[in-house]
Amino acid sequence: MAAVTHSVTNQAPPLVGYDVYAADAALTEAVERYVAPERRAEAHAELTALGLAAGSAEAQRWGVEANASPPVLHTHDRYGHRIDEVAFHPSWHRLLERGVAAGLTDAWDRPDGHVRRAAGFLVWTQAEAGHGCPLSMTHAAVPALRAQPELAAVWEPLLTSRVYEPGLAPVAGKAGAIAGMGMTEKQGGSDVRANTTRAEPAGDGAYALTGHKWFCSAPMSDAFLVLAQAPAGPAGAGPGGPTCFLLPRVLPDGSRNTFLLQRLKDKLGNRSNASAEVEFDGTTLAWRVGDEGRGIPAIIEMVAATRVDCATAAAAVMRQAVAQAVHHCTYRAAFGGVLADKPLMRNVLADLALESEAATALALRLAAAYDADTDEERAFLRLALPAAKYWVTKRCTPVTAEALECLGGNGYVEESGMPRLLREAPLNSIWEGSGNVQALDLLRALRREPRAVDAVLTEIGRARGADHRLDRAVKALLTELSDLEGVETRARRLAERLALVLQGALLVRYAPAAVADAFCASRLGGEWGAALGTLPHGPDLRAVVDRARPVAG
Repeated sequence: MAAVTHSVTNQAPPLVGYDVYAADAALTEAVERYVAPERRAEAHAELTALGLAAGSAEAQRWGVEANASPPVLHTHDRYGHRIDEVAFHPSWHRLLERGVAAGLTDAWDRPDGHVRRAAGFLVWTQAEAGHGCPLSMTHAAVPALRAQPELAAVWEPLLTSRVYEPGLAPVAGKAGAIAGMGMTEKQGGSDVRANTTRAEPAGDGAYALTGHKWFCSAPMSDAFLVLAQAPAGPAGAGPGGPTCFLLPRVLPDGSRNTFLLQRLKDKLGNRSNASAEVEFDGTTLAWRVGDEGRGIPAIIEMVAATRVDCATAAAAVMRQAVAQAVHHCTYRAAFGGVLADKPLMRNVLADLALESEAATALALRLAAAYDADTDEERAFLRLALPAAKYWVTKRCTPVTAEALECLGGNGYVEESGMPRLLREAPLNSIWEGSGNVQALDLLRALRREPRAVDAVLTEIGRARGADHRLDRAVKALLTELSDLEGVETRARRLAERLALVLQGALLVRYAPAAVADAFCASRLGGEWGAALGTLPHGPDLRAVVDRARPVAG
């Protein structure tokens, strides 16, 4: 019999047993908007199945277990032989298996594939974010490998397979494969042209690599795309310089490739996923992807695809954080009423919901541009993608921190899941180029690709006249774009303004009036403070919060 002092009241029930997809109005509407009518029913059905899985007690348990038992590096076996393997908790493999089976590595040749995959990625990574890294890299490796058709013929069917087959084995006998990448080196960081890893021809089309990679995620992947400096040869040989290579963990003859794992990084978050330092000792074999000296262009498609995933993953973290905050405040009572009905808390929740919806709208618009694959949409991506990656990922940390605060002390306790979200929040701003890298990439597009500017302005122009605050923000953006003197100092501000105007244009066109009004008044109209929860009086904040509320079963 429980003690009389231990009766538990006024605690929100767990947010479990619900459809993560169907509960997200911004996401379901985006899928409806971008998927062709004849495929919508199929897309909604597959995303509903994934949403129910993501909201289940089982998937939530997998996420907790995978993070509570981080991967462990085993460099040698009991006899002293080098094995260079990383052991993951079984729940990590279960999460990855479900993600692969859901098509989260299969988008490039599937109709509406990028929108459907982005929606699925946003849904499934809410269960656990760490395993999204190998899903993202495997998906993004496909366009890079197409620069070398003979390699693509072998690897693409495995990378886009719906079968996850862990363990190191010759890929000829596997039903599916996972890919990673190793670009970053300690002396270069984001400046991959400064990489010092060397590649020497080793016969039969192979190269031998020597070097040290500072960050190599998901080291138990079947293969990695890496950059190395190819030597400039005599007349008739390659030009040398940064070159992209495919490095398999197991060689075609079944032997282990030399892949010396030195240590695993002890990271702030993303703890279920292993990030390793790896050395290549001169016997490490790899095969060229694209031409010698053209390594940077060879990986551009891969980097672009992973940047879309960074924005999408940040949107997923925000959505889960906002869902938890709104759910808690719906059930928690204080000062004579339910928290969500208190005007000040409603302001906070609505402000959080605006960020989440705007992030989702922009991420799915990027995915739709990939599906369209026209010259105009490719130009749109060239400018919109770095702006979106910069801004959406930057907003993730303050949104998640404020959502945690909505739960009070409960949110600061590990069991709530909010600390794990908060530790994950900064990651996507760092991966695939931090904020300054994105801002500088945006400047390069402005200077070199006028069609990109035209394409983005065309997209924004589709909302012209719908909101006076958006129209004024567009005029201010045009003024910024017309004066590029000293623009590098202003590059972050320019990226922020471009992203906000794009988000505003999308919300004005597609979101309910309450959402668009509140967003434009605050983000574009200047009626906003320095902290979240400072929306102006006037917009229908109750409608904004109600739209963001998840419904548990």
